[in-house]
Amino acid sequence: MCTVVIDVEPGQARLLAVRDEDPQRDWDDLGTWWPEHYPGVIGIRDRRAGGAWLAFDPTTRRLAVLLNRPDLVDLPESDLRSRGGLVLESVAGRSPAAPVRTHGFNLLEVTPEHSRVLTWDGAALRETPVAPGVHMVAHDDLDDEATARISAWLPRFRAEARQTADATDWASHWAGLLADTTTLDPTDDRAIIRDNRVHGYPTLSLLYCTAEIGSGGAAVDSHVLPIPGHWH
Repeated sequence: MCTVVIDVEPGQARLLAVRDEDPQRDWDDLGTWWPEHYPGVIGIRDRRAGGAWLAFDPTTRRLAVLLNRPDLVDLPESDLRSRGGLVLESVAGRSPAAPVRTHGFNLLEVTPEHSRVLTWDGAALRETPVAPGVHMVAHDDLDDEATARISAWLPRFRAEARQTADATDWASHWAGLLADTTTLDPTDDRAIIRDNRVHGYPTLSLLYCTAEIGSGGAAVDSHVLPIPGHWH
């Protein structure tokens, strides 16, 4: 139930990514956790499976972030791979190809020149290019108005991006809007900082990242929420 807002412009992409996960599942904040197989890659690591939720390579200026989504997978769990490995492979330049032996996902791949969402539902792998402008993606399709938090907040993020397009402190403005969204209760389906337990999932929002990918390089900042599912 993660959420990403992304602003794509020629030669540049900016994004805000909110991670929802079971707070009992151990993880590590941004770091170079894979020096042997993915040297130089920085990301947020899932300790249990060893993969990443979000990762980027400052040298190649590739970034990928994974969002879970419903699927049609009919395989025993022992036959499935962790989705976190897809993030690291994507940053290394190896995007997934069907069939993918994982549960469903939206994989957002970002470079200065091109951004896209790869969607796997257990039956087909689809590609959705991310056109210039501001977009949101969660557990459904890109800019899916049936997703309550997208219909509620995408217009506000588009307005904010226009107002801060030339601002060096754009990330603080976007974080300020994210804070505004927390006037909603975290159990409200329109919320971005979320408590998903009422929706049947054991996950809560744990952190958010802001990232900028451009001709000058790639940079990501991480902000861990003091209390999962709550801004303060």
